[in-house]
Order: sequence, then C-alpha cells, then structure tokens
Amino acid sequence: MQFIKPHSSGLPLFLYLVFNLTFLESTFLLFTLFPVCVPLQIEDIVTRIQDETEGVPIRTVKSFMTKIPSVVTVEAMHIGSLIAAQGYFFPISDHVLSLKDDGTFYRFQAPYFWPSNCWEPENTDYAIYLCKRTMQNKTRLELADYEAENLARLQRAFARKWEFIYMQAEAQVKIDRKKDKTERKILDSQERAFWDVHRPVPGCVNTTEMDIRKCRRMKNPHKVKKSVYGVAEEGTQSQSPIHTPSHHCRKGTKEDVEKEVNLSLITYTEQYMDYDPFVTGPEPSNPWTADDPSLWDLESSKEPSQQRVKKWGFSLEEALKDPAGQDLFLKFLESEFSSENLRFWLAVQDLKRMPQQEVAQRAQDIWAEFLAEGAPSSINLDSHSYERTSQNLKDPGRYSYEDAQDHIYKLMKSDSYARFLRSNVYQDLLMARKKVSVCVSVCLCVCSIHESDMRSLHDTAADS
Repeated sequence: MQFIKPHSSGLPLFLYLVFNLTFLESTFLLFTLFPVCVPLQIEDIVTRIQDETEGVPIRTVKSFMTKIPSVVTVEAMHIGSLIAAQGYFFPISDHVLSLKDDGTFYRFQAPYFWPSNCWEPENTDYAIYLCKRTMQNKTRLELADYEAENLARLQRAFARKWEFIYMQAEAQVKIDRKKDKTERKILDSQERAFWDVHRPVPGCVNTTEMDIRKCRRMKNPHKVKKSVYGVAEEGTQSQSPIHTPSHHCRKGTKEDVEKEVNLSLITYTEQYMDYDPFVTGPEPSNPWTADDPSLWDLESSKEPSQQRVKKWGFSLEEALKDPAGQDLFLKFLESEFSSENLRFWLAVQDLKRMPQQEVAQRAQDIWAEFLAEGAPSSINLDSHSYERTSQNLKDPGRYSYEDAQDHIYKLMKSDSYARFLRSNVYQDLLMARKKVSVCVSVCLCVCSIHESDMRSLHDTAADS
C-alpha cells in the first residue's frame, strides 16, 4: 500500500508543487488558477507530484522515513487543503478532506474519480454505495452517523426501487470479494474519498457546487448526469434532501404541488400493495372473502412473518403498531441503555386510553418517573416542551404530555430508530424470516407439484 506522509517539521509534498519556480511565483500562479477553477492545472500538479523520478517519494508506512525540511509549511498546507478538497488526494482514516501537519497518512485518488471527468453522481449510486458498506462486516467500513441518516432518507425516497438497489449492492460486493485484499482496501478508500467530495460531511464545503467542472463543458450549461455503477435514476428529479443543488429553485406552482402529491400517493400505494389482501392474494387466503381467519391469526402471532418484519422498516409508526415490533425495538433500546424514551412514549399512550377517574393520578406518576427532579428514568426534553408539560399538569388530563410525547417520538425517529434498522437484532430477524419464507414457498411449490403428479397418475390409472 502506497502512502504520502507529511513530515512534522515541514511538508515535502509541496516542495514539488512549485513547478521549479520561486515560491512567490508558484503561489501566485496557483491562486490565480483557483478562482476560475481550472481542474486541468490541478491535475497537472498531481501528475507531477506522482512522477517516479521528480515527484514525491512514496513508500509504505513502515519504510517511509524520509525527512525534507520546508520553510513554507503554512502556505503549503493551505494550497494542499484546497487541492485535497477537490479529492485529488485524501486522508486514509478521515472523512474530512483537508491537509494537516500532524503525521496523517494520505493516498492519491485514482484519475478515474478526478473532477475533470464531469462527475455528477446519482443518488441511486450513493444508495448502492451505502448499502455495500452495510453488507461488509468490517470496522473500517462502518457508516458514520450522518451516512446512516442519509441511508435512511434514501431508503424512504427510493422505496419503490429499493430491492433493485439492494441487488445492485450485493452484486458489487460479490465482485469486490474476488479482488486481492490490498487492492480492495485501496479501492474502498478511493471510493469513500469520492463520496466525501460529492456528499461531504455536514459542515464541510461542498466543492462540487463550485465551477471546477464547467471548464470542460462551457458550451453546455446543464449538469451532466453520470452514474457510478451504471444505474440511471428514473425521471429528471434526481436530487434528494441529502444533496441540495446550488442553483436558485423556482417557486413551486399549483401543478408542481399536484405532481408531488400524486407521486407521494403512488409511492405509498406501491409500498403497501403487498399488504393489501384485496390487491395481492395473501397466503393464507383473504379472510374477508374466504371466511378463513388464519391470516389474522398469523399476523397477531408472536412469531412475525417476513412481511411483518419488513414492514417495520417502513417507519417507526409501523414498528410501534406491531406488538412484536414494539417488543423488539424495546429490547434494542435496553441493550443501549436508552429504553426510557420508549417507555415514556408507551406510558403516555396508555394514559390516553385510561378511565377518566384514573387519569390524574397516572399523569402524576408519569411525571415522577420520567420528568421530576431525580426521576429514576429521566428523559431529555427541550425547555419549551418541559415548560408546556409542567403547565398542563396543573390541571392534568389525557393530553397533558402531548408536546413531550411528540418531542420524544421525533428523537427516537431521527436517532434510535435508524440505529435499530442497522442493528444485528433487526437484520438477523429479517434474514431469518426471509429464509423461513423461502422454505415455506419451496415446500408449498413441491407439494403442489406432487399433488398434480398424483392426480395425473390417478387419471391415467382410471382411463386404463
């Protein structure tokens, strides 16, 4: 594995950045180029840095001991950070693309991923990449918190085609496993750096919103859509809440609103189509038409089917509506020592259904357990919700905790629920139920074939 390591007393990388000119001339040249964003000049610099004879000496981590003092450390770090922000080289173990004088190791980006290729990756490609990361049980490939949130948003945005995206990710993982271990590590880091440029860490500058790629397509003002994995996105609406375009968005018209509403209804209908017994023939048969309650018994059993487990991934509401999903989510929260949020939410739900004469006492009990000073299961509320709740308890009622419950629900939805879907608790159950479902389907198929064969044999014997 090849690395670049800036020395603590200077940065040898940028002694080669001056093009054999004086420092002032080279700095003036580079800062003249950056405002107009000419990637070809940057790529020429990177190419010269990688030259085998005149470029930066590149060694493995163990053998890289060269020391080249530098007197232009600050300026070189600034210039290097500007180049790193475009993704031409990147830190091996950090998502933030910048140059630091702290002994960090860096790696050159493959020319295939350079910005001059006019990359404008699709959100489907980003979804495939994040799915690949979740499929590989490697510590270095674990998703960061912001990536997990992005994956959850993408899963909701592409609910109709998520199975296709998942299949593409599985195919990519199978291909990657055939590669050499060292090559796979390098490619993984280069791919991660590519997405750090195009889907940067929150708080970092998105350099793709600048004009660095427009020099290659000045005659074409429209963005060039290019797929990383060859998966084109349907329609022209490729942007999701994860990636906000830099251009000014026009004000939505009535027709735009109607289109969004129609699309939302279509997405919802297609997502829940498999769960509607009038649209999709269930196994066992539709209880409304066949007078067979087996389906209802199956749905209420403590052993959830694959469809039920899959439905928990649609939303937190679906997971909490199912008693089995609720129990599994509570078990997961207990493993993280954060079950008090869900227990508070469930307690408030029970409060709304209690007889009127018991409401006041139960409301006080909930306050003592979750919100009072020194409460045994204290929850984290914002000041506004806390004040509203304390005012409501002066005259306690069924809905005294409405604001607090809504706040806790949003916290679980944005934080705990996303981790729950990625956890082994949920994923293992989903895969186990999927295997059971496949086995049942195969058995039913074999039985039907066997029954058909027996009937044909019986008919043949009767004819003879």
